[in-house]
This record gives sequence, C-alpha cells and structure tokens, in this order.
Amino acid sequence: MTTKIILDLDTGIDDALALAYALGSPELELIGVTGTYGNVLVETGTRNALALLELFGSPDVPVFAGPTHASTRDSFEVLPISEFIHGKNGVGEAVLAEPTAQVQEKSAVDFLIESVREHGDNLVIVPTGPSTTIAAAIDADPSFAENARIVMMGGALTVPGNVSPVAEANVNQDPEATDRLFRTAADVTMIGLDVTLQTLLTYEETAQWRALGTPGGDFLAEATDYYIRSYETNSPHLGGCGLHDPLAVGVAVDPSLVELFDVNLKVDTEGALRGRVIADETRLNDPVKTAHVAINVDKERFVSEFMRRITGLVSR
Repeated sequence: MTTKIILDLDTGIDDALALAYALGSPELELIGVTGTYGNVLVETGTRNALALLELFGSPDVPVFAGPTHASTRDSFEVLPISEFIHGKNGVGEAVLAEPTAQVQEKSAVDFLIESVREHGDNLVIVPTGPSTTIAAAIDADPSFAENARIVMMGGALTVPGNVSPVAEANVNQDPEATDRLFRTAADVTMIGLDVTLQTLLTYEETAQWRALGTPGGDFLAEATDYYIRSYETNSPHLGGCGLHDPLAVGVAVDPSLVELFDVNLKVDTEGALRGRVIADETRLNDPVKTAHVAINVDKERFVSEFMRRITGLVSR
C-alpha cells in the first residue's frame, strides 16, 4: 500500500525538486499541496506549485493556500537573500507556463485537519517552509497534533544556522510556530541543516537533465543551475547546492536514509538566540520523545535515489 503525502511548500527551487521527488516515488501518493510563504509569497508559491504539477504530469493534485505571514506578524515581504537564492519568480527565473488549474477554495489548514482525520497513520505531512500552517492546524484541532505524522525540513541542532549563528531560515520565519509544533506534536522528524548540507547537487547532475531534451528536464536544469550559482557565492566551500527539501521527502519514503536522535525539542523565541532549536530541558527525562532529529545521512545513496526518481519523472 502506498503512503499518502501532503507537501507544505513555499515553492522555490528546492521545493520544486521535492515536489518532483514525491511525484517520482511510486511508494507515495501525493494527495495535495499546501502553500506557505518564505522563499516567495503564498500567491507566487501556489502558482508555481500548480504550474509544476501540470509540467510533471499531475494536474489533478489539488493546491491549497495557507496563512500568508508568520503567526506573530501582520504581513510578509520576501527577503533580498531569498530572491538572490531562488529568483524573483521563486524558480531561478526559469519559465513556467501559466497553470490552467486554480487554488482550491478550502483553506490549507482545513485540508490538513480533514486529511489527518481521514487517513491517519497512512499519511505523512512534509513541511518545507515555515511552520505557520502546521501550527495553525494544531491550534484549530488538538487531535491534529496527536495524530499527524510530520517530516519537516528545518532547524539546525549540531551545526550553525544559515540566517544567524543559531537559526535556520524556515524556523527563523516563525519561531513561535515551530516551538508550538515541537512542544505539542506527537511525531515529528526534523531534517535540518545537520544533514541537508551533506547532500549536494552539481552541474554534472543538472547536465543529465538537460541532455534529456524534455520540458521537465530543461526546466529543472535551468532552475537548479541558478540555485547552484547562488551557492557558489554564499557557500563556495560546499561545492554544490544543498538538497534541503528533497531530503525530507526522501526520508518520508525511506527513513533508513538517515540516523535519528530522539529528543524533546523547543525553539528559543526571544533575544539573540531567537530561532535556535535545542532540547527542551523541562522534558529531558520524559520517557516519550516526540521529536526525531536526523544527525547523519547516507548521502551517496540519497543522491543516487534522488537522481533516479527525478530523472525518471522528467524523462517522460
């Protein structure tokens, strides 16, 4: 039996790769995409998701819009660094046709709550942006926190952050929401910078997509090359671009890709340490650990699976 999956995307370049990974994985059935803010505005991200679903041959997958800004703010503007990494259109200025489908009228929060009620343990939710939408679902229905199975991309436990010495970008957008998630969710796997920065893509791989001569291959090659160029400026020591969001989907398919550390987590929400993910000292001795943090990854096997699944998808 396939596992049903919902992706909560702020559809930038690595979100697009995560979407392709999910669609290229026969173990998964993508039942919906929820849109959040971060790399782009919600309107841009949901438009990108709809266009990508059509490009990748899955136009019937519904897309739902989530909250447009952090839980403690009144608005959101895309940061200049996000535009530098993902481009003004969120996908490295690669051209996407206008989608024919529309965003659903139902809210992302309602869709998430209803899906967990309907599918239970056979559903995994993969948020790859801020935790705002997930926290809103927790606030709206306490049973959501008890029953949702979440594999999130975000945070940094054993390595520095990427927007401050301690904070990772997704958590930093809404630390209060991620703190609420960690303190209340019964089952959350954190795929953070600890492991995503060990999984890298280079021009060698994108050349394989371009050589296919397909619309999907051309798009992914152009968008990902843009992403790699941003890494050459910001993180030249890595030698490629981090596969942040795709790794979260990879772990949803195959948890054995990573080594997990079970711990109860919290997020600092004030002062210089705002956005830091760390163990919750008040729950250190609790016998039940609700969070599972990836601290090591089989990077060669993951990148191999990543290329096999996505190349298979866009070669068609």
